[in-house]
Amino acid sequence: MVDYKSKKLHAADAAYQGVYKSFRTLVHLVAAVQFSYAVYYDFNYVKLPETAMHSNAHHNFGGKFKYLTFLDAIIQSIYFTISLINDFVGTNEVAPKHTPAIRKIKDYLMATLAFPVALNVGITFWSLYAIDRELVFPRVLDAVFPNWLNHVVHTNIMVFAILELFTSFREYPKRSKGIVGLTIFLITYLVWIHIVKYYSGIWVYPVLEVLELPQRIVFFVAVLAFTLFLYILGEFVNNTVWNKELKLAQRKQK
Repeated sequence: MVDYKSKKLHAADAAYQGVYKSFRTLVHLVAAVQFSYAVYYDFNYVKLPETAMHSNAHHNFGGKFKYLTFLDAIIQSIYFTISLINDFVGTNEVAPKHTPAIRKIKDYLMATLAFPVALNVGITFWSLYAIDRELVFPRVLDAVFPNWLNHVVHTNIMVFAILELFTSFREYPKRSKGIVGLTIFLITYLVWIHIVKYYSGIWVYPVLEVLELPQRIVFFVAVLAFTLFLYILGEFVNNTVWNKELKLAQRKQK
């Protein structure tokens, strides 16, 4: 009787694990497809009107790559594609004897960029949109930027980043390494938008046009601090959700 119950519980657990793995792979597939298509569609079919860019003769400098939203969509498409590949040729084990390179890349990319940048883009965009949409998404863009694309790159990025945090186990890197990676990305982007300003004569985002220099400095510092906070938040939530698995991994590594 005991053996029968044990076999029954084992079969039930195996069935659950099968459904869980299938769901995780489905999340990765849907995310990889939608974000990759969003990047493709945005790059090839969305043509911003000059009126949205202050009619500057050099408004095309940097192209779509000057927008954090577009860069983040690329980050998400790369991350979820890597995650999908890892589902088949890598490993999702808690503490594998030999961790494949693709799994290490996946875990580090999620911690340092995919999660904090996605929430930064989504929260910042919709907050400014609620205050005054002209500061971040002028009405003139409604005619060329589809509503579905707007939600994919500003809403779904948050939904899938959070969903990924709860459905895929990962070990966060040492905090100093993760923070350094994220900080390098953020500072590089800040330098990049100043280069765009220098060569085009315009700020990437209308909100920067209405801010004086001291206000812009405060804005940039606040965005940096907020994104670093999101990194800490992601680490905290991850370690809370996967507490048992992380303890198991620590025991195996000893």
